[in-house]
Amino acid sequence: MLILIAGPYRSGTGDDPVKMAANLQVLEAPSHALFKAGHVPMIGEWVALPVWHSAGGKTIGDDLYEEIFHPVAHRLLQLCDGVLRLPGASKGADNDVRIATERGIPVWYRLEDVPGVA
Repeated sequence: MLILIAGPYRSGTGDDPVKMAANLQVLEAPSHALFKAGHVPMIGEWVALPVWHSAGGKTIGDDLYEEIFHPVAHRLLQLCDGVLRLPGASKGADNDVRIATERGIPVWYRLEDVPGVA
């Protein structure tokens, strides 16, 4: 399955790039376990960051950032078979869960609940 890993990226960072990078590491942490279980892990920022940079993005939270970041996750959800929602406050991740639920896409809140993960 293609599984979107959703959780805080920008939330609670004050747009500090070091804190955002730390949040991305947390998002990436379960990716190997998902891969070992036969799934393809996906994180919206893996797609959104290069798109934003190639479009000329420079300031986190600018109009271009807003135009790209959340829509990327929404588009990915059209392809994903599940969502792993990691802990932490995140309006974007909460919205991903809402969309997934509306579409009947399973949402897991613990890595060990994802099928095939030991």
